[in-house]
Amino acid sequence: MRISVIGAAKSGIAAAELAQRQGHDVFVSESRSSDSASEVHSRLASAGIVAEFGGHSDEVYRADLIIVSPGVVPSHPVRIEADRRGIELIGELEYASRHLTNPIIAITGTNGKTTTTALTAYILQQSGRPAVAAGNIGTPLCSLVGTITPDTVIVAECSSYQLDTIKTFRPQVSMILNITPDHLAYHGTFSNYVEAKWKIASNQQSDDIVILNADDPAVAPAASAVRSSVRFFSTTREVEGAFIRGGEIVLRDQQHNEEILMSLRRLGLPGVHNAANSMASTLAARAFEVRNENIRDSLMTFSGVEHRLEGVRIIKGVRYVNDSKATNVNATWYALSSYDRPIVWIAGGRGDSNNYAELDELVSANVKSIVCIGEEADAIFSHWCTTKRCVKAETMEDAIRIASDMALADDVVLFSPACKSFDMFANYEERGRAFKRLVATL
Repeated sequence: MRISVIGAAKSGIAAAELAQRQGHDVFVSESRSSDSASEVHSRLASAGIVAEFGGHSDEVYRADLIIVSPGVVPSHPVRIEADRRGIELIGELEYASRHLTNPIIAITGTNGKTTTTALTAYILQQSGRPAVAAGNIGTPLCSLVGTITPDTVIVAECSSYQLDTIKTFRPQVSMILNITPDHLAYHGTFSNYVEAKWKIASNQQSDDIVILNADDPAVAPAASAVRSSVRFFSTTREVEGAFIRGGEIVLRDQQHNEEILMSLRRLGLPGVHNAANSMASTLAARAFEVRNENIRDSLMTFSGVEHRLEGVRIIKGVRYVNDSKATNVNATWYALSSYDRPIVWIAGGRGDSNNYAELDELVSANVKSIVCIGEEADAIFSHWCTTKRCVKAETMEDAIRIASDMALADDVVLFSPACKSFDMFANYEERGRAFKRLVATL
């Protein structure tokens, strides 16, 4: 086959290299110039993969299959033209799944999917089961083809972008944690976004399992639209699956038999949202017959992932926390609800139709002052300046210095932006590392 790969970021390179290993004629097309993507240019050239930079020529369409990177929007000219010409177009996730026979646990959700992916893989690993966390968490599935043992469980974090281009992708266990408005610039409408998330279970059959958040009005209805066996988790009511009763996580099977797993106080991660993530991971692990004691030990010892409520330093009694992965208002809602001490909140970046009113109650109760940064600094300042002490900062360094001056012993300096990173940084990882690097200099 002749395969064109659109986009030469991590997933595009992995797809191109896999296609080449399989003997296909591969052509990579990247919108960035070769100068701005010099490392990628060198890597592809050394591998003997033909590539173009600086735009997409008609050479792209001399293909039997086009693989697009996750960020290529549905309205992109390449996608429109491929459809017009009848060329099959898929994403890296779909392409990898066609060449993998490993059991897959696929996890999606607006918030919490990285933590839950890492936690699920951790539980399996701690129980002695070979497992790897991959997908949107950082390791493209294409790079796993031919490099892991057949019994290794792939725990795949799946973004709505990746799910939008699947056709046959079928995980043995799928999971939808929550759905709140996000990435609307890509999907156009919230209903399109919901539809993309629901696709994670679209190819499952009756012997597969889907794990759903019973508390989320955009998630729970998926139960009636899937063919797979449904398990629920809930922090507010008793369900078939996992729920909370009297401060303890309770498991209930399809025959309504119940077991108490553990007390919420023993969870390694704080916050009610992490209780939900822990229950979802528990149900996935149970699907692979992991024993309760292994699950319990893992939930107690798991310390979280980088950039998600990540403790950085404690200085003179002030706790500094990096939550750079909070790229939307809903993610920051969870962060602001996770601490029982006063918060000096650093927020801002590039907005995505942010509705800050959703945070009013939490800010009123938990936040003592706000440092506003990035393109949304004025909007955040204007929203809360009459009720909270608000200060605008030009740079991350200024924001940390101002927050440090505001904070007293037992306070939390919480960097939870509620915004995308692209106004000041390449991605949330770069933003989070900048925060940690600057905190280290205090």
